[in-house]
Amino acid sequence: MTPVIETPRLLLRPFQDTDAADVYRYAQDPAVGPVAGWPPHQSVEESREIIRTVFSAPDVFAMELKETSAVIGSVGFVGSHPAGEHCPDDELGYALSRQYWGRGLMPEAAQAVLRYGFERLHRVWCAHYAGNWRSAAVIRKCGFRYQFSRPTEVTLLGETRQTYFYVLTKEAWRERVSGAL
Repeated sequence: MTPVIETPRLLLRPFQDTDAADVYRYAQDPAVGPVAGWPPHQSVEESREIIRTVFSAPDVFAMELKETSAVIGSVGFVGSHPAGEHCPDDELGYALSRQYWGRGLMPEAAQAVLRYGFERLHRVWCAHYAGNWRSAAVIRKCGFRYQFSRPTEVTLLGETRQTYFYVLTKEAWRERVSGAL
């Protein structure tokens, strides 16, 4: 079961059907989904279906802004990784409403989810497509290290993109966290 994690500005919690309108608000924006590999949502009902399928997976969190109680994004372990389906690692994935870009909210959420994940994981991958340099900045801020790039299929958009892969080990994360204390 996905826990609730609190950060200074966010509640990271399981998604609920009642979050569909908030998800649609950010997921309909063509600046949000396509850079992450998915088309903009077309309706609140589509967002509700994504909540029931994709966002219902364990360790996927709604990013609820404490100040407004609105869901402004998603963050969590998506379970896929570049090493293949038999690799025990997880991949960190996320999306954030454009209205909240540049405020440090995604690194705040990602660091909290990594803290939770490293209770059981030994290594986490994260990736971004060419052109998604905001995501690259988040990845670097969280301590991930570049490993390799290769073209990958973006199935939901029917195209191939150059993808940049990064990794963060539990040991590197521990060193980073202990150095920040």
